[in-house]
Amino acid sequence: MIRRFGAPKRRNRVYTPRPGAYAILVRGQDLLLTHQGGGFDEYQLPGGGIDAGESPIAALHREVMEETGWTIRNPVRLGAYRRFTFMPEYDLRAEKICHIFLAAPVRRIGMPIEPDHDAVWSTARTAAKILHSPGDRHFVQTYIGDL
Repeated sequence: MIRRFGAPKRRNRVYTPRPGAYAILVRGQDLLLTHQGGGFDEYQLPGGGIDAGESPIAALHREVMEETGWTIRNPVRLGAYRRFTFMPEYDLRAEKICHIFLAAPVRRIGMPIEPDHDAVWSTARTAAKILHSPGDRHFVQTYIGDL
């Protein structure tokens, strides 16, 4: 059973399964987050959807690069959680299965290519407060603490 965070599944609603891979990226005492602007204004763990035929690790590398401009190494899976949400950018009610990894940021290759995303460094304590998703906050608090 995967732990759920956020609103429960609503009856009489159809949710599309949407697996994703997300990273807690640690460098020294800091974490690399992404800030999604536009209509969202959210701090998030870098990551996103796993495409059909793509492995979670390949998706993690791709999504982190797209959202932060950084390469990563040594991803280790910490666990997963689910949440039910509406994704307006896809006009989709999704059952998100969020696979969380711990990894090391290696090098910044360029700017984020994902629209309205910025790479942001934060302390673990601050990240545990500002991350939008309660599941993301839980994993940061559980596996990183205050560093």
